[in-house]
Amino acid sequence: MSKESDKPVLDDKPLVKAAQRGEMAPFEELVSRHRDKIYARAFSMVRNEEEALDLSQDAWVKAWQRIIQFQGDSSFATWMTRIVINLCLDHLRKQKRMRAESIENLEEESGGVERQMPVVTINPTAGMEKTELRKRIDEAMEKLSVEHRTVLIMHEFEELEYKEIAKRMGCSIGTIMSRLFYARRRMAVLMAGWKRENS
Repeated sequence: MSKESDKPVLDDKPLVKAAQRGEMAPFEELVSRHRDKIYARAFSMVRNEEEALDLSQDAWVKAWQRIIQFQGDSSFATWMTRIVINLCLDHLRKQKRMRAESIENLEEESGGVERQMPVVTINPTAGMEKTELRKRIDEAMEKLSVEHRTVLIMHEFEELEYKEIAKRMGCSIGTIMSRLFYARRRMAVLMAGWKRENS
């Protein structure tokens, strides 16, 4: 899978370095560049507009406070996404939400969710529009629990390793592997069922 840093995007490094010197204007430019993606990631996990807005705002505050710690091992966008994911996980743990909820606005996900989610192997030329495919993926994700959906997001979209996901979710690597297996299988079954309906 291609990493975000492989994509032709505006270079954030000069802005990051200026922000690390305490300059606010360059940091505000970083916020402008990435706020939509960070909000979309928060919303994909908590499925509530106000909570997603609060969490994404908290992520930017935390990023400003910790910008000096950013070493550049990953892209700035990846670093920011991991901050907001951790905040969302903390939020979900506190609320103990167990109901399954959907991911919306998949088209906003960088790189195209169809390519990033290997379990979905639908031929878009078989009379299916991309918008319809996104809608069906959304509906399938809605049927997953918070735990299964979160593992799928962190592994397939954020490309985190099992060890890192286990650490963030506070459970064993075996549990993560089991949840990921279940989530992929469930998605495959749901999408296959839709394929049969449309064939």
